[in-house]
Amino acid sequence: MSSVVTRRQMVRPGIEYKESLWARIKKSWRSYLFIGPFMFLFAVFTVIPVLLSIVLSFTYFNMLEFPTWIGWSNYIRLFLADEVFLIAVKNTLLFAVITGPLSYMMCFIFAWFINELQPKVRAFLTLLFYAPSISGNVYIIWLTLFSADTYGYINAHLLNLGLIDKPIGWLIEPRWMMSIVIIVSLWMSLGTTFLAFIAGLQGVSPTLYEAGAIDGIKNRWQELWYLTLPAMRTYLMFGAIMSITGSFNAAGNIQALTGPTPTDYATWTVMQHLQDYGSVRYEMGYASAISVVLFLVMLGSQRAVQRMLQKIGN
Repeated sequence: MSSVVTRRQMVRPGIEYKESLWARIKKSWRSYLFIGPFMFLFAVFTVIPVLLSIVLSFTYFNMLEFPTWIGWSNYIRLFLADEVFLIAVKNTLLFAVITGPLSYMMCFIFAWFINELQPKVRAFLTLLFYAPSISGNVYIIWLTLFSADTYGYINAHLLNLGLIDKPIGWLIEPRWMMSIVIIVSLWMSLGTTFLAFIAGLQGVSPTLYEAGAIDGIKNRWQELWYLTLPAMRTYLMFGAIMSITGSFNAAGNIQALTGPTPTDYATWTVMQHLQDYGSVRYEMGYASAISVVLFLVMLGSQRAVQRMLQKIGN
């Protein structure tokens, strides 16, 4: 009899698994009811648009006519015929490689130091550092500082000191534009990632450090590497995703500084290229191909960072 039951279990494992899964769903139906609205909205506004973008990337679609299947033509055009896209790729990689890691480290370092302060001082400094990332008119300050005429503060001071004989077009001349954009982006980078790191540091139990001291942790650096960072691994992963996404999706802040069409495309990014074809030219098939490429690059970067974070504390 036992052998028969064993054979039946071996023959029908999938059916039994489905029945047990359905039983668990019925048992916890209230939990699934609560997450149902989120899952529905996530599917409608995230999963389905991503799948549609992948499909549309193989078509010609101008928003007026029904999409026409053209195969790999959009991708061939993207990498072999679109010189502006290649410039955008170079600028995006340069911007992401510099601002991504630097902003990530800045967020953690500032959060680490601020976490050691008194609660009232910590709350004030957190608001002070976080404010630039949510301010809508912050670009006016930088546009005034780097104005290309003599009314710009930097040009005015350099002229008064005799260091230059004519105003410098900080946001017009290609050799200066990317550097200014990177500086401003780093200044505004203490946003959601910064708050997440502070929350993660606040959530580390003091008993963990007491146990570490008993086990032989001798200084703050060992405490940081073997205790704090492993305890914050989920927050570090969240911060990495936010930093990578922000670096590769940079468009609005750059456009606010250097305009919609920068000189010689010196600060033109892949996201701006995507918005140009999607929102201005309405070549949705080509814009979808750009979005798919950007999505794959971001996904690969996030996977690489995830593997690096898994090694922390090991």
